[in-house]
Amino acid sequence: MWIALGGFFGSTGVAMAAAAAHAFRQLDAHGLAAVQSAVQMQGWHAIALVLTGLWLLQAQGGAGRTLGSLAGGGFALGILLFCGAIYGNHLAGLHTGPLAPIGGVLLMLAWLCLAASALTARH
Repeated sequence: MWIALGGFFGSTGVAMAAAAAHAFRQLDAHGLAAVQSAVQMQGWHAIALVLTGLWLLQAQGGAGRTLGSLAGGGFALGILLFCGAIYGNHLAGLHTGPLAPIGGVLLMLAWLCLAASALTARH
């Protein structure tokens, strides 16, 4: 599941990069920088999802596997909230409240879960 989600988020990240470069010419410099930052974060975390999926294919269960699954969930939800809030705010004028910071915190926690998974995994 995490590899598939990573592929999906990677693909849509490329689409958003192309759209930001060619279709969203109405954005001011701040808006364009924010969207480019979201695209970059989406791309990096799409790769993290793929790697999490690969990690879990070889992990043997226990706390390491559970933490790895939590990392995958955190990456997926973090991408949706962080990047989605930035896209919604700057491309559609939606007021997204604290969704971007919540998503950012989820992304950080996901990285910590992945690290803890590696430290506690049984091979």
